[in-house]
Amino acid sequence: MIQAAAVVLGILLLVVVMWDVFETIVVPRPTPGVFRVGRYVVRGTWRAVRALATRGEGRHERLLGLFAPAATILLLLTWLTGLVVGYGLVLYGIRDELGPGPVDLGTAIYFGATSVLTLGFGDVLPVGGIARFVSAAAALTGLGVVALVVTFLFSLFGSYQRREVAVVTLQAKAGAPPSAVVLLESLARLELVDHLPDFFGRWEVWIAEVLDSHIAYPLLGFFRSSHDDVSWISALGTVLDTASLVVTTIEGVPRGQAELAKKMGAHLVEDITNLGFRAQGADGVDRESFDAVYARLAAAGYRLVPADDAWPMFSRARASYAERLEAMAAYWAVPAAAWFGGRRAMHPAAAVPAPAPAPAAAGRPADVPAGVREVETARPDRA
Repeated sequence: MIQAAAVVLGILLLVVVMWDVFETIVVPRPTPGVFRVGRYVVRGTWRAVRALATRGEGRHERLLGLFAPAATILLLLTWLTGLVVGYGLVLYGIRDELGPGPVDLGTAIYFGATSVLTLGFGDVLPVGGIARFVSAAAALTGLGVVALVVTFLFSLFGSYQRREVAVVTLQAKAGAPPSAVVLLESLARLELVDHLPDFFGRWEVWIAEVLDSHIAYPLLGFFRSSHDDVSWISALGTVLDTASLVVTTIEGVPRGQAELAKKMGAHLVEDITNLGFRAQGADGVDRESFDAVYARLAAAGYRLVPADDAWPMFSRARASYAERLEAMAAYWAVPAAAWFGGRRAMHPAAAVPAPAPAPAAAGRPADVPAGVREVETARPDRA
């Protein structure tokens, strides 16, 4: 009975491990389920690392940046350990076919490890047909898992690099952390406002690629940008805020492509958070902050919808993604999109000087508040 129980337990462990490898690497879509060893390993480890890194005043960015590559190696080690123990239990159940000499559980697990890792020292040998089959299966699955993880790494880093090219490019126009108002001011100053439809078209493709890759391989969400104060989440938030301003507040600019990009981005945010990657987010944008940005856009030369009409439309447009996006930023402890722009790493409530008053015009405010408080759209320390 003990031998039979060991065989059954070993087979169950092998099935769970191989199913997790199949769903994590081979299946290109989200695969929820309770028998997911890798999911519990990655998310449980991330909670511990995030709590350690965000404890106190600052964040240990290096520790957070090392997590995703280390988690990939941890997954491989977890799967290999599961295979070793599983095959060891099976071999222990058929220990009469192993030799030379009596075989205990430790020796069976050791022989399972040499089989999975294809070491083959020869100190323990399969002498029966079933034991030989199990030993060969262990070598085959061990090599297969290692090969799949290597392929998985290439896919992860390829998707990561394609994602980060657009993020780094956006930093030159939108600042760090990126901001929709800084982006729109830069486009106006550089006389590139006519390129906004092309801009949203490129980002619509980027959003589709990120949606496809991050849903298929959720581990990609843990890979952080190599540049300070930017992240793929802050870039996405900046593009969505910009699209919302174009659709609801700015006149004289084609709105169709902005609307498409916003819908695609909201879809991405919803699908990612539905996988469970969310924590307590931060507060949104209030009317006072919107009025300050409205004044800056007017000063930049944009023709605007009257503020009293634009504000409720903008609030509704931003509500379709803002809360979930900020929850994603809190979960991954990364900066979300800045509303006013500029670096704000140390003092989240720092005052931002108001822009100079713009001449009164249709739909433009003549007076600007003397100062406004920056709204913190991401609080990693609250993750």
